[in-house]
Amino acid sequence: MNKYSIGKFATKVGLTTYTLRYYDKQKLIIPKRDENNRRYYDDEDVKWIGFILHLKGTGMLMTEIQEYVELRKQGDSTINQRKQLLQSVRKRSIAEINERKSHLKILSLKIDWYDGKLKYKVNENFEEYIKRFR
Repeated sequence: MNKYSIGKFATKVGLTTYTLRYYDKQKLIIPKRDENNRRYYDDEDVKWIGFILHLKGTGMLMTEIQEYVELRKQGDSTINQRKQLLQSVRKRSIAEINERKSHLKILSLKIDWYDGKLKYKVNENFEEYIKRFR
C-alpha cells in the first residue's frame, strides 16, 4: 500500500492541499498519521476521494455528502438510507440535466437562426423561427 504526503496526495487526486484540509475538517476523509504525527494518505483514500468527487459532480450538496459519509461510518445497517439519499440526488441531477438540455436546445436554435440570418438574409424573427420546432 502506497503512502502519500498531503502534497503528493493532492497532486494525485487533482485537489489542493487547502481543499484536502477542508475535507479533513469536514470529516469527509480522515488521514492516517505516521510516527511523527504527519498526515498521510493511501490508495484506499485515492479511491474514496474519487468517489467523493463523483458525488460532488452530480451536484450533491456538501451537507448531503457529509450525511452520506456519516451514514457510511455507521456500517451496513445504513445501506437503505444511503441508497435513498443517492436516489434523491440522482433524481435531482437528472432533472437538472434535462433542464440544461432544454436550454442548450434553445441556444442551438438561436445559433442556427443567426446562421440563417448571416448566410441567407432571412427576415424571420426568432420567435417565428422557434415555433417551427415546437
